Amino acid sequence: MSPAAISNTAPAPSNGEKTSSTSISSSSSLAKEADSIPAWVKPDLSRLMRVEHCPGNFAARSLSLVDLPAGAIFARITSPTRALCAYSSVQATRSLHIELNNDLVYINHSCRPTLIFDMPRWEVRVNPDLKEGLRAGDELTFFYPSTEWDMAQPFDCLCKQPECRGRISGAKDMPAKVLAEYWLNPHIEELLHEKGVEFEKNGA
Repeated sequence: MSPAAISNTAPAPSNGEKTSSTSISSSSSLAKEADSIPAWVKPDLSRLMRVEHCPGNFAARSLSLVDLPAGAIFARITSPTRALCAYSSVQATRSLHIELNNDLVYINHSCRPTLIFDMPRWEVRVNPDLKEGLRAGDELTFFYPSTEWDMAQPFDCLCKQPECRGRISGAKDMPAKVLAEYWLNPHIEELLHEKGVEFEKNGA
């Protein structure tokens, strides 16, 4: 791999503004921008989150160690690798899945999420709809259909929230009126429109 294709410096915080980033690519040609992967320094997540491993399969969870307001950057998605669609992967674009390769993989699904995975910016941010913000001790969660179109391993949600959606298999199978209540990544909105699903975001 060409050294010129890798940057070891994370870009400055976007604060909601569009930023540019250097991406991993082959030495012969650059990947399409939409499917490029950042190569930034791996962050120290130990000051941001604590992972609890509970008895049983898929029983780990993560808790916040910090207080942050709604919309704030919680962490950057760093050192990901391309992957096939799997139970542990995250869909970054319509054609790109990644493995996170750090403790962010322990952020579980919830139908009332505390975080969002903003894939165009490669950021994990506090849910902008979380009026009270994120508090230390809160479980770190995100709404899986906000990134996943067709999940490799559907499951029955156990978040126990009043708005629990039950079976979670990806945005492809979820009613438009439900999806309209959530922040969604652009690739999910594009795929919904291609499917002929029209919806307006609540409050838009």
